[in-house]
Amino acid sequence: MREIQVTTERKTQLLDITAQVREAVGADAGGSAVLVYVPHTTAGLTINEKIDPDLLDDFEMALTAIADEGWSWKHVDADGPNAPSHLRASLLGPQALVPLRDGELALGTYQGIFFCEFDGPRSRKVYVSTLI
Repeated sequence: MREIQVTTERKTQLLDITAQVREAVGADAGGSAVLVYVPHTTAGLTINEKIDPDLLDDFEMALTAIADEGWSWKHVDADGPNAPSHLRASLLGPQALVPLRDGELALGTYQGIFFCEFDGPRSRKVYVSTLI
């Protein structure tokens, strides 16, 4: 298993980590797939279009609207109320599975792997594991 470090700058932010995942797979590229996993309850992963940066802004706005900060949330932790962050992370999920073809990520032409921050800014970990 390899570990990627991710640092976010905003409360809600999507970061393209495709290149870092590709690099982490590196020498382990003999497997059939790669599992990308986020060990955090207020962050997630998604695979989507990487071409238009406006789409990332749209995603961030939509997820913020779907689980609005202004609701009467009950869950509060040491950093304050972050139930919306947990819900957004649950909607997207903590992992992505990508097949490998000839040692390369078998993503579509426009696809990228995105780390999704919902409780930032923070430093986060992403685990990358090649499956045989």
